[in-house]
Amino acid sequence: MISSTSLLIPPVRKSLVSRPRLTRRLEEGMGTKLTLLSAQAGYGKTTALSEWARQCQHPVAWISLDKYDNDWSAFWSCVFASIREKVPRFGESIEYILEQASAASIDSAISAFLNELNSIKGDFVLILDDYHVIENAPVNESIRYMLAHLPTHVHLYIASRTELLFPTTRLLAKGEINVIRVEDMRFELEEGYVFFKETTDLSLTEKQVAELFHQTEGWVSGLQLAAISLKRSGNIADSISQFNGRQRHISDYLLEEVFEHLPVSLREFLLATSVLNRMNWEMCLAVTGKSDSQEQLEQLEQLNLFIVPLDDQRNWFRYHHLLSEFLQQLSAREHTELWRQSHQRAAVWHENEGLNEEAVEHYIKAQQSDDAVRLIDRLLPDLMLSKGSVLVRWITSLPESSYEHMPTFELFYISNLLMEGEWRQGLHRAEQAEKRFVAMREYIPEPAFNQLIGNLYYLCGIFSYLQQDLPLTSKYFELSELYLPEASSFQKISSKRYQGHEGFMDLLSLSNNLHEVELFLLKWIKTWEKKKNYPFVGYHYLSYCLLLYEWNRLEEAELYLEQAINREDLRTNVWIWIHIGLASSLVQRATGKESQAIEWLNDLGSNVDSPDQQAIWKRIKAEQAQLLLSQGLPQQAYDWLEQSGMSHVDEVTPRYFEEYLIMVRILAANKRIEDAKRLLEQLDRLAEKENRLRGRIKLKILQSAVLWQSDCPKEAFASLEIALRLSEPPGYIRSFLDEGPLMAEMLSQLVSEQQEAAKPGMPLKYIQQILEAANSSQSYKLLSNEALTEQEEKVLVLLTEGLIYKEIAVRLGITLDTVKFHMKNVYRKLGVSNRTQAIQRVKQHRNVD
Repeated sequence: MISSTSLLIPPVRKSLVSRPRLTRRLEEGMGTKLTLLSAQAGYGKTTALSEWARQCQHPVAWISLDKYDNDWSAFWSCVFASIREKVPRFGESIEYILEQASAASIDSAISAFLNELNSIKGDFVLILDDYHVIENAPVNESIRYMLAHLPTHVHLYIASRTELLFPTTRLLAKGEINVIRVEDMRFELEEGYVFFKETTDLSLTEKQVAELFHQTEGWVSGLQLAAISLKRSGNIADSISQFNGRQRHISDYLLEEVFEHLPVSLREFLLATSVLNRMNWEMCLAVTGKSDSQEQLEQLEQLNLFIVPLDDQRNWFRYHHLLSEFLQQLSAREHTELWRQSHQRAAVWHENEGLNEEAVEHYIKAQQSDDAVRLIDRLLPDLMLSKGSVLVRWITSLPESSYEHMPTFELFYISNLLMEGEWRQGLHRAEQAEKRFVAMREYIPEPAFNQLIGNLYYLCGIFSYLQQDLPLTSKYFELSELYLPEASSFQKISSKRYQGHEGFMDLLSLSNNLHEVELFLLKWIKTWEKKKNYPFVGYHYLSYCLLLYEWNRLEEAELYLEQAINREDLRTNVWIWIHIGLASSLVQRATGKESQAIEWLNDLGSNVDSPDQQAIWKRIKAEQAQLLLSQGLPQQAYDWLEQSGMSHVDEVTPRYFEEYLIMVRILAANKRIEDAKRLLEQLDRLAEKENRLRGRIKLKILQSAVLWQSDCPKEAFASLEIALRLSEPPGYIRSFLDEGPLMAEMLSQLVSEQQEAAKPGMPLKYIQQILEAANSSQSYKLLSNEALTEQEEKVLVLLTEGLIYKEIAVRLGITLDTVKFHMKNVYRKLGVSNRTQAIQRVKQHRNVD
């Protein structure tokens, strides 16, 4: 639930000192994307922003952030609600971006948000106050991405005690950031004179003001605290001399001194209510039991004691951060029972009001774990999908003994480690959970236990899979099959998301022993292929098809792709379905069916129900651009690049590795060789860091081709040799063939040079195998209008040698029906109708050669 007070611009005190210099600095932000106010507590960031915002001639959306907003869904809910205060119905059509806290949602979600911002007419200001509470990585990454693409009429203002957790170097280089730091926020001496003269009843000499100013270094809150303290001082000169030391020491000293002079009832009120982030008289009554809570709040405001009104009616308040932190530390340290009781009462009040998330926070602080667990269990189904980071923080804050009887808590925590990429830690925790679950078996009904342990083994299998331990993966999948033969419910989590599955891409990226991978994949495809509702098998189909593709066994890849495409359950998982389609287009292109490949890509993104639609189309459009390149249309491919929103100077990420490889090809094809080389250098560093074998091989092959085109043969061969040494053990073929005749030329010349130099270690037999595959492919392209697959070529060769169908089947280790299937395709492609005509066609072609 979003508090309306967090969306209001804080009222400005009438006694505020005018600060025209600071106001001008804030106004300069209307010419930049980002204005950052960075200073510790007490420098008047909120006050300065609120004064400027209320005078601003343009619409201003304001958000006062707190710890409850340190979550993807909570944060963006606040942003949408704040903008909607100024722009009715803003973002209603894209609120699905709040469904899941995932770093993978960033680009598509924020792109949709930016499209909404583009519809706002005229300059618009968004202010995020107290941004230092936001440590959530997806939120910070989303703000970074947003700033990179922010429309020029939208201006973001951020106030934070700490430096931002995302890079701003590029904004600085482009002059798109307006930074206001401590030295800008400090009072100048003249402002200090005005402050003491016009906002306090103190009669200080200029020398005394100057001394105070020197001691506090122009720190606004230090001067305010000093004024409160000095009003009670019998000797102002002596009191001023005691204000020394660093700012934090000054604040502690002054706050304690001010606090000790307050009436006992007011001190107790302050300590009890310090547990509240925001308060009104009802909340204060519930926490303190004092019926005069409204009068106490008004008295604190009259004392100017660091209490901040949150609305113009003075119904809602919060304590200044300095006072809040001081009171909470004092209460937790010296008044522990009052601290615990206040949190407990606050928890009950929030729960009674239906504010369950706030109630959980207070129950945890009150050390009432049972109540916290009770509420979390009630919230678990909804928050698992929307606020995973909040759940993790809660669960890790509780003693494990408090939820030992709640195994669903543990399952959620483990699944979250999977999504966060903490695979080693996740597997270790899952193995520990297994022992506890087994010990609980006699207390859990058998169906519930089967669900619990089966899901745990399923997660263990995925952790093992991602860590390349295939024997252990099979062990866990077998156990999961034993308990959950109909499938784990976790299979369907995030099924509508396209992003976030990169770690599952294919085992070609995770393992060098592809023959072991082949056996593993075939085993589990055969195990699961008969199941009607088992979408997880799609990952294995995809991996196996890509493996067959790399080995240039194109016909087999087609057969398995056809099986996958015919499965209805795979259509329900967006990521699997899109990548099965991309693989199908890839195989069709390799077999000369370019028109079918184009048709596949054109239809692939249609009617897909996913919040990541924009990222899906980015991937598909990139593949379409690559097809245009293969058709000899570099300018049309470049048009995609111009519209993609991507650039060769971007900070590349693993998520778009394939798209950036395509960008390199397009840049090189359009004679932008230097830009292509710079982007390759970035990708090379990323591939090395990520240690993804297939990505590194493809990159090195492409790098060698670009260097060859830029007339750098020595460097080109160096990259090519690295690619060959990496790719020989797994036996890659297609990654080389896909580069076309240029790669065949390079490999031929490399063989010649290496034979002359007698350089050791070069995999000459492997290179010859690639060249034979390239020549064979080229030969049959000349022979027919449509290229034969590798298996069709083998069948045709054996046919010309005089073997009958049964003998061909035995020789190739395939069925008789498969031979007939191949021959039917061969006849069609050669334009013949029988064996004799096919053999004659081959002989005629050889004579022409």
